[in-house]
Amino acid sequence: MNLQITSTAFTEGQPIPDQYTCAGQDVSPPLAWSGAPVSTKSFALIADDPDAPMGTWVHWVIYNLLPTAAALGENTPPLPELPDGSKQSINDFGRPGYGGPCPPPGRPHRYFFKIYALDATLDLKAGATKKELLRAMSGHVLGEGQLMGTYQRR
Repeated sequence: MNLQITSTAFTEGQPIPDQYTCAGQDVSPPLAWSGAPVSTKSFALIADDPDAPMGTWVHWVIYNLLPTAAALGENTPPLPELPDGSKQSINDFGRPGYGGPCPPPGRPHRYFFKIYALDATLDLKAGATKKELLRAMSGHVLGEGQLMGTYQRR
């Protein structure tokens, strides 16, 4: 099943505004999703850059979002665990929560924000890696969707 994921900050394939990058405030963009099955027990989101020079760079991993959640507001706090019980990983910048695009100067990079509807709440502690999350999600994905934005540093 396909989920729709959108942002009021940028549209599919378009540039991510500076405020959501290392050139600006480096805060997470607002995201919203729809189309999840009624049997959804939690959501997970992974944001990464497959164009990074050293391989895919993980910008954000958040999981155990409530099944009633349909959005993440701008500037999600960079805490290992949020008040609603959802948990965030350490990104590839070495800190919890979101780390915005910050590629080396040159060609634009693509940033994929992928949302997953899951049939379970995952038994993972805060700080689980993207790899650990993907392993825990295996066999539990009911639907997914993605939004891709670009960013280029000059």
